[in-house]
Amino acid sequence: MLNTLIEPFTYPFMREALLVAVLVGTICAMLSCYLILKGWALMGDAVSHAVFPGVVLAYVVGLPFSVGAFAAGFFCAGATGWIKSNSRVKEDTIMGIVFTGMFAMGLVMYTKIDTNIHLNHILFGSLLGIERDDLIQAVIVSVVVLLVLIVKRRDLMLFCFDQNHARTIGMNTTMLHYLLLAILAATIVAALQAVGIILTVAMLITPGCVAYQLSDRFERMMLIAVASSIFSSVFGVYISYFIDGGTGACIVLTQSALFVIIMFLGPKRGVVWTYLARA
Repeated sequence: MLNTLIEPFTYPFMREALLVAVLVGTICAMLSCYLILKGWALMGDAVSHAVFPGVVLAYVVGLPFSVGAFAAGFFCAGATGWIKSNSRVKEDTIMGIVFTGMFAMGLVMYTKIDTNIHLNHILFGSLLGIERDDLIQAVIVSVVVLLVLIVKRRDLMLFCFDQNHARTIGMNTTMLHYLLLAILAATIVAALQAVGIILTVAMLITPGCVAYQLSDRFERMMLIAVASSIFSSVFGVYISYFIDGGTGACIVLTQSALFVIIMFLGPKRGVVWTYLARA
């Protein structure tokens, strides 16, 4: 029985998958706290889908996928801000237009490529089959993003909480705005090989939502988000081995299950707790 339980950890590809999942899960969880606080949950969805044409174009010209993904993601975020400044349409509507347009462009480009190489792993992830170069890239990007978030955590927190106050006390809010967008694009690049474009948005939203249900302090919220994301990453990779399921999907399903549990059974704000308090 014990040999069966520890069997997944005896394979190198499982250990590498756990390493990447924990790293990507950590930076996604930290960033999700800022996105929830800023109200940018849809921005993560938009950028994660908008990177697809960049990936296809990078393949066509022979560049690394990460370069095209980062450029397309940053372009999507910048285009959203520019259109918002030059039109009367609300930001969430603009994001829906931009990211669906760019994703559709990527699909059209993908169908026109004459190649035997499939880009499905960009859409759905290939955590268990991640190559050595992609593993090194994910580790480097994750470490850089983690360091930036730690160094600039207070400035970004104030910017997300009250942008007007941050501007009043002399902060360069424009720089912080584009720094947060660059971090978001880099995080999505790191997450591409883990869970793919489609499921990345869940890793950028769900941990922050779980933590937001449990804490009113940002530092504690971030710790809870990281802990829940690490648990979901490890458990998702572990359970996918035994059920022969998609690794990225198992990670996201674990995160979703945690959110449902906290929503109903969480202290103070849980549905059950609120019902008992009213009764």
